[in-house]
Amino acid sequence: MLTYVPAVKTMPIKWHVIDANGKVLGRIATDAAKLLQGKHKAIYTPYLDTGDHVVIVNVDKVKLTGRKDDQKVYRRHSGYPGGLRTDRVKVVRAENPMRMVEEAVRGMLPKSKLGDAMYRKLNVYAGDKHPHAAQKPTVFEVA
Repeated sequence: MLTYVPAVKTMPIKWHVIDANGKVLGRIATDAAKLLQGKHKAIYTPYLDTGDHVVIVNVDKVKLTGRKDDQKVYRRHSGYPGGLRTDRVKVVRAENPMRMVEEAVRGMLPKSKLGDAMYRKLNVYAGDKHPHAAQKPTVFEVA
């Protein structure tokens, strides 16, 4: 019996829009990661990029549970000695709210070239306007 391996070039690729208005950050990130990896499809293959494109809008209105607004810290490093920079959620939400969702989704994708390709199919916008209306995206409802 032969194993079915889907041809990536012939796979239909869809666009999904997730509205983050009032939704919890982690739930949005898990649903987006699932769509980017293609785990919602019957032809999911771990070593192929079978996922779809995802557009997340209204990320400036995303919710965090518990006391994460006061306690959660985002870190980045410049690569130089003593180059660690930390920002609290309040600062990140005010300066670049898209960073919260991008880092949450990126952390749920594979750490490889394939994960990088999946991450490039993610589009995050702070407002409700996005330039991907021509692709006729389907609205994905987060629980």
